[in-house]
Amino acid sequence: MKVAELLIKCLEQEGVEYIFGVPGEENIDMMDALLDSSIQFIVTRHETSAAFMAGTYGRLTGKPGVCLATLGPGATNLLTGVANANMDLNPIVAITGQAGLDRQHKISHQYYDLIHIYEPVTKWNAQIKKGEIVPEVIRKAFQVATQEKPGATHIDLPEDIAEMEIDASSPLEVTKHTLSEAGDQVIQEAAKLIEQAKHPIILAGNGITRGNASDQLRALVEKINIPVVHTFMGKGALSWTNELSLLTAGLAGNDYITCGFKDSDLIIAIGFDIAEYSPENWNPDGATPILHIDTEEAETDDSYPVKLNVLGDINENLKKLQQALSPQERNNAWVTNVRKNALNELEQFKEDTSFPLKPQKIIADLRSVLKEDDIVISDVGAHKMWMARMYHTYQPNTCLISNGLASMGIAVPGAIGAKIVHPDRTVVAVCGDGSFQMTGAELETAKRLNLPIIILLWRDDGYGLIEWHQLKKFNRSSNIKFGNPDFIQLASSYGFEALQVKKGEELKGILEKAISMKKPVLIDCPVDYSENMKLTEKLKDIHC
Repeated sequence: MKVAELLIKCLEQEGVEYIFGVPGEENIDMMDALLDSSIQFIVTRHETSAAFMAGTYGRLTGKPGVCLATLGPGATNLLTGVANANMDLNPIVAITGQAGLDRQHKISHQYYDLIHIYEPVTKWNAQIKKGEIVPEVIRKAFQVATQEKPGATHIDLPEDIAEMEIDASSPLEVTKHTLSEAGDQVIQEAAKLIEQAKHPIILAGNGITRGNASDQLRALVEKINIPVVHTFMGKGALSWTNELSLLTAGLAGNDYITCGFKDSDLIIAIGFDIAEYSPENWNPDGATPILHIDTEEAETDDSYPVKLNVLGDINENLKKLQQALSPQERNNAWVTNVRKNALNELEQFKEDTSFPLKPQKIIADLRSVLKEDDIVISDVGAHKMWMARMYHTYQPNTCLISNGLASMGIAVPGAIGAKIVHPDRTVVAVCGDGSFQMTGAELETAKRLNLPIIILLWRDDGYGLIEWHQLKKFNRSSNIKFGNPDFIQLASSYGFEALQVKKGEELKGILEKAISMKKPVLIDCPVDYSENMKLTEKLKDIHC
């Protein structure tokens, strides 16, 4: 068989269902081998989108998503999405075609050393220089991608190796890895720290979702009555309806939860990934000790003083910790006040009919029409900050926010990946007009695959988040405005149903209509981002 055929057989052995990507001259042997495979190749309109789809697939399934590009510009396009998955800790395996070994020693058409280019943004990568090593390379790529903490791996396949004939070889057997558990002594020490603390607070991160530990967190909270605040990527670990949920933190600077962190004498960080929410924002002096519960030791940070590490399987360690703790009663009146202030922000805009729509109104209408397990994917921009703070979740992985690398353009391809994984759920991509245009060509992909995703486009004709930062720092904005196409005509030309919000009271009905259509739909919704600075001024006035 050809090396390319062996590689595909190894991917089948790993349980790969889909490969997202763009075919190229240097990967034509792989593309041909896929014709005889059970794996479905999903052609995307840009390589970055392919990696975004694979990363979302990896986040929702726990299995590595696979993406493919050719050499040169195809591989460099793919790089952003791979880096995004790696920093968001989503398992992904990226495969690139490459120039033949006979021309890699000299300047050559479209050739760059991809191993060195990809090395900083992956956990591991390798070039296949002999066909016989394919089973080992594929097995290691999947093994490393899924090991805690998960991320990206990369395989580079030169075209002359891909087409080479080799003796029949078999894929390696897939082995599952298990995580260790913390010892009894460590669990007892952790329990003692919690019992001695007068004002502990839990910071729930993305690792709880990755470790399927949400149920154990909820049981622990019920037993010991400690309030929980979520990171952007940890949303849903505890339902927002729970009276001990302090909702979501993540803005740099003051927010309602700031006082909770300041008054705490122990921060219990569970599954927390330091890349998405710098401890400098919530423990600036490093005065409050940290109980670190995760799969790995924490990154060194002077604002993150770890008193004790509880390492290993988060689900099992939370179970053991719950058993070691006695039921506790605490005075959590301050939690009620924080929740009241945060929830009132949304409540007071439910009936707002002003136009363009305020961010709070858009989110209130969106939350009111979606079920508890429906999925919203936020792109990156000003809307992301509003969604993170105010779109309240019942379950993990129902509000997907990229907050590691946080690359613009992730929502539309991410929604395609999510709808492939969960075809029975409503999937909404929340985009700004800036981020949408970066990967908007994937509307064709969604239509071709007949995936009824909904795109809720917040239109303000500019880079709203950057303007927000500029206004905060300089009280004026610089070079953030741009022109837009007619999004109704654009979406219609791709075969989408296109709906436009023209009055403040229309959005909820339009969202309900979009859901009932069971078709790909784009909703053009003008947004009033003057609310950004109003929020900034409001949060300045928070005093503990």
